[in-house]
Amino acid sequence: MKKSVFLLVALFLLAFSANSHAQASKTGYTVSKKISLPGNSWWDYLNADASSGRLFISHGDMVQIVDINKGTLIGTIPNTPGVHGIALANDLNKGFISDGEDSSVTIFDLETLSVTGKIQVTGQDPDCILYDPYTQRVFTFNGRSSNSTVIDAKSEKVVGTIPLDGKPEFAVTDNAGHIYNNIESKSEIVEINPKTMKVDRKWSIDPGEGPSGLAIDVAHHLLFSVCHNKKMVVSDAQAGKVITTLPIGGHVDGAAYDPELKRAFSSNGDGTLTVIQEEGNNQFKVLGNLTTQNGARTITIDTGNHHLYETTASFEPAPQNATGQRRRPKMVPNSFVVLDIKPVN
Repeated sequence: MKKSVFLLVALFLLAFSANSHAQASKTGYTVSKKISLPGNSWWDYLNADASSGRLFISHGDMVQIVDINKGTLIGTIPNTPGVHGIALANDLNKGFISDGEDSSVTIFDLETLSVTGKIQVTGQDPDCILYDPYTQRVFTFNGRSSNSTVIDAKSEKVVGTIPLDGKPEFAVTDNAGHIYNNIESKSEIVEINPKTMKVDRKWSIDPGEGPSGLAIDVAHHLLFSVCHNKKMVVSDAQAGKVITTLPIGGHVDGAAYDPELKRAFSSNGDGTLTVIQEEGNNQFKVLGNLTTQNGARTITIDTGNHHLYETTASFEPAPQNATGQRRRPKMVPNSFVVLDIKPVN
């Protein structure tokens, strides 16, 4: 290799390192490592369990479990067709998985990871799944039937169905008698009473459009809805109204919140992570956009170590159809990874 080529490579690496360092200084985060996992299917939600140091990852027709500290695959829960999400009931030593393809919920033992049961939901395509410790109930949000199935986590029986007035996306609980859910097709938030299993109220999150991910600051009663028009909408959950909007990256799906550091996050499929600092008195500041990897749209946070985790893969060039429109690209085989994103200051 010629000296000029060596020089160009050295300059490129130096520039890349300087850019990475600048992003880390600005956002306070960096991608510390990538954990490769087997399988070539698509994915959805993931859930970090700080109490056990394990990461639960939806992947095609299975859930993969990773030891967070070692970065290794320690288990797999198979036969979860069209898996979307994983809800953890640590107080009951149970996990619940939403299986979109056969409209069911798979139940497993958190200690042994063995499957202990399966329940049919009262709707179609259960997507987001949430465990509410306040009532010890599990709520599935069914995308194709616009309703929520309520399951008693102890008895593992369906105890109710909540009609919703649009396509539900992510949901959160304040652990005190309120569940909040993004209605993607109506660009609104609904507040659900988990005891009565009824929608108590709803409000528009205009100018946000098509909300997907939702995070909550329980201490300050704040909700963070990430929307497809590149906006994060912050709502006052008690007043039921929008406080402000903030710019985020494109092709968003997930959101997260760190209660100790008071930071909200938007995971964007354009290969960025938007970091927003809560400064008090309903004031917020965008710290910046960290470069992650294309397709990294879903996110979870380990509130113990403050690390964020995203899943993605590499893709082949998107093919075009006869009219020139881009179709969904194919995954590069054996490229599925978990991104471990850690704070640096």
